[in-house]
Amino acid sequence: MSLTLSGIFIYPVKGLKGIPLEAARCTDRGLEHDRRWMVVDREGTFISQRSHPKMATIWTDVDGENLVLSAPDVDSLVLPLEIQRSGSVNVTVWSSTVKATQAPHNANAWISDYLGEECFLVFMPDSTKRTSNPKYAGFDKRVGFADGYAYLVTSEASLADLNAKLAAKNHPALPMNRFRPNLVVAGASAFEEDQWKRIRIGDAVIEGAKPCGRCQVTTTDQATGEVRGPEPLATLSTFRDSREFGIMFGMNCVPVTSGEVHVGQAVETL
Repeated sequence: MSLTLSGIFIYPVKGLKGIPLEAARCTDRGLEHDRRWMVVDREGTFISQRSHPKMATIWTDVDGENLVLSAPDVDSLVLPLEIQRSGSVNVTVWSSTVKATQAPHNANAWISDYLGEECFLVFMPDSTKRTSNPKYAGFDKRVGFADGYAYLVTSEASLADLNAKLAAKNHPALPMNRFRPNLVVAGASAFEEDQWKRIRIGDAVIEGAKPCGRCQVTTTDQATGEVRGPEPLATLSTFRDSREFGIMFGMNCVPVTSGEVHVGQAVETL
């Protein structure tokens, strides 16, 4: 069966809700506008759904040149989609410390009030360079504020296989948003993405770096912010556990060439 691109998702702010798209531009640090914003604490360390599952209840939207954040029972926040000043604060995401630009005071007040503690929104300007682990990604592969790699690719078949195993345990099926992918492929066999060295979608080419080790965020309902564990980690651990990568679902990928992609487009393995 031929492979096609069946889903495109960006997450403008790391840890907040994603946006499904019909088309997007693949860039040298991920899909355009993907994870260029991040929430940090007063020390500048990133905050995610791992510690703050309520973040799943904040919607993101791109409206022209603006980023709009919305949440239940509060007014929406409108920000410039990009702040291209030179980075002015140090922020840390995992082992990376890079320069970022702080959002205006009203934006920091909005996110702090909603999450119930002092925190700050920061943007990664074009002048900031963060790279993926060269052990898996190769040299000089850029990434925004994603955990470690510019793209996360999954397949419909992998989710169907997992859901079949969950159904055998009388557990309801889980949606793909539990895994927060960027690109979803139809027509593959289950977990075939593990083996893809490179894929081409139109002019865009991306390269497999390493399987994605999954964390407790996959146990959080992305509609409500409720932690509903232990699934899917409990079931995935029975057949997708790796000493090197942990419990695996999806493939972390890095950019090779840029280009436009759209839902329904053919996906070619190279």
